[in-house]
Amino acid sequence: MSNHFSRRSFLRQSTAAGIGLSALGLSRAHGAAAKGKLRVLSIGVMGTIGKADRTQIASHPDVEIVGLCDVDSVYLAEAAMDHPDAFTCKDYREAFEKYGDQFDAVIVSVPDHTHAPIILTAMANDKHVYGQKPLVQQLAELAMVGQALKAKPRLVTQLGNQRMAHPGRRAAVDILSKGLLGKTVEAYCWTNALGDNRYFNFNKVYKEAKVPDRLDYNLWLGPCQERPYYEDLAPEKFRSWWDFGTNGLGDWGCHLLDVILLSYNELTSPVSVKTDCAEPAGKIFHVNPCKSTLTYQVDSDRFAAKTFPLHYYDSDQTPSPEQMRIPEPVKGSNMTVVVCEGGTLVLQADGRLTVWRDGKKEQGLRLEGIPKKYAPLNHWHAWVDNCLGRDTPLLTPFADGIRITEPALLAVKATRFPGQELQWDYSKLAFPNHPEATKTLVRRTYREGFAPPRVG
Repeated sequence: MSNHFSRRSFLRQSTAAGIGLSALGLSRAHGAAAKGKLRVLSIGVMGTIGKADRTQIASHPDVEIVGLCDVDSVYLAEAAMDHPDAFTCKDYREAFEKYGDQFDAVIVSVPDHTHAPIILTAMANDKHVYGQKPLVQQLAELAMVGQALKAKPRLVTQLGNQRMAHPGRRAAVDILSKGLLGKTVEAYCWTNALGDNRYFNFNKVYKEAKVPDRLDYNLWLGPCQERPYYEDLAPEKFRSWWDFGTNGLGDWGCHLLDVILLSYNELTSPVSVKTDCAEPAGKIFHVNPCKSTLTYQVDSDRFAAKTFPLHYYDSDQTPSPEQMRIPEPVKGSNMTVVVCEGGTLVLQADGRLTVWRDGKKEQGLRLEGIPKKYAPLNHWHAWVDNCLGRDTPLLTPFADGIRITEPALLAVKATRFPGQELQWDYSKLAFPNHPEATKTLVRRTYREGFAPPRVG
């Protein structure tokens, strides 16, 4: 391991970066996990990301996949071929009630609307959790997870933003947290997630169909109210639907906003959000294109002003070169741009990093003041290592996942009231200047039997 990732170095750099103690994996394993292999239950075994999460975690030499849970019988059978000795079930509640003593940790790779119920069930049962992004689908669920973290400090958690392992993204955190480009002015992020027909229902198709024999649709609905089956909803196009997904802004937020939030611990919670779109989001579908501005209050000499605007766009909308203080347009989708008084950092989702200073472009990884080389880091294995009590950098535990998910959720929820600045108070889970937004945007009514348990 290089000097950059010695424990002392990581402690020092994490404090400077604002990553916080939660990212250090200081919570240590307990029970069977500390005695040998980590026994893992995989919930959502295939789908859009489930197979990747499961196989990556299973590739760790000290992991055993002991359980498989999925509402799709075909997916479950496919995964069982990889893990023939694992127990199988289609209802996550059965997994905890019947097999809870057989596993130590849980992978939650399911649609957005079921994240919180399953994650909180796992934490209530003292299981370490790897949870896919966005962390939750409702604003109130952020506080539920926060409360669970306080009640269960020994549990190791990890948000599914694997791109943070790229050297360029870790370098970006170093550059920003160390102030190598001077005081921070504002940031721009944008995604073209809506260009992916597999995961989005762009045309807002709303046609009833017969439930496939392979799918337990009642369990797939989970906390959401009963409704007819739509093939352009389940199992993979849920992201465009208001009750089930978080559209492009929510889907990509944790891959674009993470570097900013991990660099500045001063950015605790936005105080307002304003999202511009052509029409309000309806009761069924999200709306796009959208341009959102989230405002943070800051009192730090690392920022150029007392407020920090974070602009977040979808549908490949991009700011002008003048806004980014660079001489030419930025080409590329899924980008993070941070404007500082001494230069502009431009980062692609895959870690390609450039810096503009004095009108000239530089290779970000060659910038003076950051390590010449970043040690390889396996995002999934880091979670396993920490569950087993090993000192491996864990870059996005749920404590940071809450801060990263919050602005993404606010941006997309505010599409119900386009062009209106909604003041936000996380401590009260309310929009103080907009009672209707508080009533309609913060929480859902859970279907009986599927509500997240209270933890702590």
